[in-house]
Amino acid sequence: MTLIDSHCHLDVDDFAADRESVLARCVAGGIGAIVVPGVRRADFETQRTVCASSPLLHAAYGLHPVYLDDHAPGDVDVLRDWLLRERPVAVGEIGLDWFIEDLDRARQQALFEEQLALAKEFDLPVILHVRRSHDAVLATLRRHRLPRGGICHAFAGSLDQAKHYLDLGFLLGFGGAATYERANRLRATLRALPLSALALETDAPDIPPCFVERGGRNSPDFLPRIAALLAEVKGVPIDELADATTRNVAALFRLPVA
Repeated sequence: MTLIDSHCHLDVDDFAADRESVLARCVAGGIGAIVVPGVRRADFETQRTVCASSPLLHAAYGLHPVYLDDHAPGDVDVLRDWLLRERPVAVGEIGLDWFIEDLDRARQQALFEEQLALAKEFDLPVILHVRRSHDAVLATLRRHRLPRGGICHAFAGSLDQAKHYLDLGFLLGFGGAATYERANRLRATLRALPLSALALETDAPDIPPCFVERGGRNSPDFLPRIAALLAEVKGVPIDELADATTRNVAALFRLPVA
């Protein structure tokens, strides 16, 4: 059984002290690939260095909407240079965040559309950050049709919204949030979706699953246990969920994983 963590910020300082041991546990647990999204231009160098340290790690580069105030004029041009030179697996993490009220929505929208244009230019999928903005993101994606689609990371929308993402060629990312028994709506959506729609993720060090103590760090080596819990929620064997999600993500990102 091989698993892919489609979204993990293994480059951040939370993993500086034990990154090698975390990766060793990932290998032992059958994780065949980990996608590491970018969030800020200032972090790209560190991200590249970390991803070069292990064949498991695959970089995506993008400008995250939550870090809007960290992005300078010209950062999209810098991102274009990185995409041209580094040939990452995706553009991301990009999108719209309507949850944080003081984030300028017009600036977010402009940044999002500029990065979608880059994804189209370089024939890359995208990794989406979407909080309370599904309808706006879907409307934008309909205007900027991407041949390669992408993943809606940490999906928490409705089943109807999920179907619209599928129609646009997107996978839906599920991880720690759906391991909680109280996540009734999210679990119902997971059960209703076909396996062909799903991607597994941890979003480590964020969105810890139910078995992590409150305030504790999430980690990519938790993915096998998360996958087992999600398979139980969905009512399918763990091998079936693992095989499907690995095929889905490997095909989307063109990863060298069977």
